[in-house]
Amino acid sequence: MTTNPETQTPALEITGTPVIKIIGIGTAGVGLLATLNGPEFAGAALVAVTTDQPALAASPAPHKLLLEPRELRGLGTGGDAERGYALAEEHFTTLKTACAGANVILLVAGLGGGAGSGITPVIARAARETGALVLAFVTLPFECEGNRRCAQARASLDQIKAVADGVICLPNQKAAKLIDDKTSVLETYSISGGLLTEAIRGVWQLMTRPGLIQIHLADLCALVRDKNSEGVFAFVESSGPARSREVVEKLLAHPLLDEGRALNESDAVLVSLMAGVDLTMGEVNRVMEQITRQCERAQVIMGAAVDEAWQNRLSVTVIAAKHSQVPVLPADAPGYRPGRIAGRATPTPTPAPATNPLLMQQREQLIKQHAAAVHRKNGPKMKQEMLPLVTSSKGRFDKSEPTIHKGEDLDVPTYFRRGMPLN
Repeated sequence: MTTNPETQTPALEITGTPVIKIIGIGTAGVGLLATLNGPEFAGAALVAVTTDQPALAASPAPHKLLLEPRELRGLGTGGDAERGYALAEEHFTTLKTACAGANVILLVAGLGGGAGSGITPVIARAARETGALVLAFVTLPFECEGNRRCAQARASLDQIKAVADGVICLPNQKAAKLIDDKTSVLETYSISGGLLTEAIRGVWQLMTRPGLIQIHLADLCALVRDKNSEGVFAFVESSGPARSREVVEKLLAHPLLDEGRALNESDAVLVSLMAGVDLTMGEVNRVMEQITRQCERAQVIMGAAVDEAWQNRLSVTVIAAKHSQVPVLPADAPGYRPGRIAGRATPTPTPAPATNPLLMQQREQLIKQHAAAVHRKNGPKMKQEMLPLVTSSKGRFDKSEPTIHKGEDLDVPTYFRRGMPLN
């Protein structure tokens, strides 16, 4: 293993199939591991790291690591990110050992609480010291969760961006665009967790699925290594003869991509296509032509995989990264701790252990409605013209004197006197 002189971390050497570890951190991150514990992610080593003994016991992850605060004896950090940070520093050697042996480490966490916000930056630094490519998939709290959790999440996000190779960030407030007022709290967090799972699935397919157009790990490393990027993402799916056109329309109207604006501002874009054996090169070209047109200044990496089970279906996962100006911290630098903020923390709900197909259908319908609204907003405008109205007879009041006030005949309708157009 060689050393990168710029970062003083071991440079990644790739031979054969990459070894990938997925580490769930905190209550939300550990809960999301349940959605990744299936045949699709076979070959990934799942590791659960938290300070909450009950959440760890319920996790299906084969590898578990409890960081137990002496004060609360396995009952979490009390929502204190500084406490979680100090605890992770105390167990830094153990965390580094848990990261060893992997080419790529995917960190999954919900930021805002004590464990997710405090431990994730330390694990990211420990993983970098092992020479692995480190990608973090994190969520930010809803605004209704309070300014304490939001401030802790933002401070932690800055730390993670300073040491990880790339960060895929989902502000839950953006996910709120895909729900309505009648959606329950549990369904809302399940939808948010499902969106983050889709981003992980997209990167996983890029790195592991053999396909028509293969993405190699070396390409991914060259794209994000030491760039400290923060990314946004979207997953869309369509079927039928017009599927290539429909997935592009959904992407450009997707609220998580700010209706396409995120692509215009991106420096690097990863595109993962998945379809059945009926996928044509023409469809690939149509999708990629529209995406690259939106992000002309970005470096684009595309992969296309084929699965017989996806006959007549096409899905596209897009991850758009904008390189941050946050400086890279040396591997041995402690960084800054998340500041302590007065107030009582709200516990992070555990996402549902599996994706509910009804929720997926509901989210898909909302995306379609959102895309249709954007199309109407950006479509041709109707021209408003004057109606061909004429003054009619006053009937039996025809010989009556007009009602004049300040020089205006009040018997004449207002819209006619003032020349107001009607539609």
